[in-house]
Amino acid sequence: MLRNLKIGDKIAKLPIIQGGMGVGVSLSHLAGAVAAEGGIGVISTAQIGFNEEGFEENQKLCNLRAIEKHVRRAKEQARDGLVGVNVMVALKDYAQHVRAAVKAGVDVVISGAGLPVNLPELVENSDTKIAPIVSSEKAANVILRMWDRKYKRTADFVVIEGPKAGGHLGFSQEDLAHVEELHYDSEIKNIIKTVKEYGKKFGRKIPVIVAGGIFSGEDVSHAMALGADGVQVASRFVATEECDASDAYKQAYVQAQEQDVELIQSPVGMPGRALRNEFLEEVKEHNLAVGKCYGCLAKCKPSEIPYCITDALIKAVKGDVDHGLVFCGANVGKIHEITTVHQVMEELARGIPE
Repeated sequence: MLRNLKIGDKIAKLPIIQGGMGVGVSLSHLAGAVAAEGGIGVISTAQIGFNEEGFEENQKLCNLRAIEKHVRRAKEQARDGLVGVNVMVALKDYAQHVRAAVKAGVDVVISGAGLPVNLPELVENSDTKIAPIVSSEKAANVILRMWDRKYKRTADFVVIEGPKAGGHLGFSQEDLAHVEELHYDSEIKNIIKTVKEYGKKFGRKIPVIVAGGIFSGEDVSHAMALGADGVQVASRFVATEECDASDAYKQAYVQAQEQDVELIQSPVGMPGRALRNEFLEEVKEHNLAVGKCYGCLAKCKPSEIPYCITDALIKAVKGDVDHGLVFCGANVGKIHEITTVHQVMEELARGIPE
């Protein structure tokens, strides 16, 4: 029998979490399908309401409405599987997004793109489990020490996001340019050691999940050999029938080669990994005028950013992959066909020890 993933009193049949991908890439259809296969399906709340009626006039209301809708839809589809949300700390309405997901009955909240300092109080008096995303032993220690001191509690699980992940990354541009020299396996072991120390203090097991560049059963096996309790996988799930993105978006992944991947500086203020296209080439030449602010980021100043990330991500997910931003992981060049969530889960599961 394959190893499962226990997060407190919640159990996923398989120790596989589908990474949250915004805007609109991982919504209820994908998350529900992954949960139904025994993993943890994750919905990204970043501008989740982009397709809701009235979004142009009131983004906040539409996002909160969409969070509740998609969490409930995914739970209905999940067949008793676990459904989570990924909420970026950098979001302007971060606290409201977490509370809306909790109210809708979400099982887990995963939070990165900043330190989720006050996440424990946002899930208070609920059964929702919480995890910070960290990329270094230092970050893990900072957030776990802070939660211990301020809330007398610890994380329910921890997600380690490595340098080969897609989207926003917790590394410097220099580190990412020399990713093979980072010896990141050692950092993973150090983070696991730190998390175990907090687990001992609180008398509980804190599962550690490894993310970033997990593509095959062999990658799963390697992560768990390092001491991880599970893995988080994102890019592999884009090229599935169940993914919520447009067919054009999925085909961009299928057609991508390793040399098409580019490191960028996002308006979020963090490096990111995305597919090279006309949009990125235009951004290199000059800043694109921000005609309207969609209120997504807490620290965004429209007059200073190179482009509107909401506008760029919405264009891409709807199918304009030449003039939008297409985030991806380092291994996107290994994707050659549209498959199904079942097939991806089956392949990843081959690396899970019994």
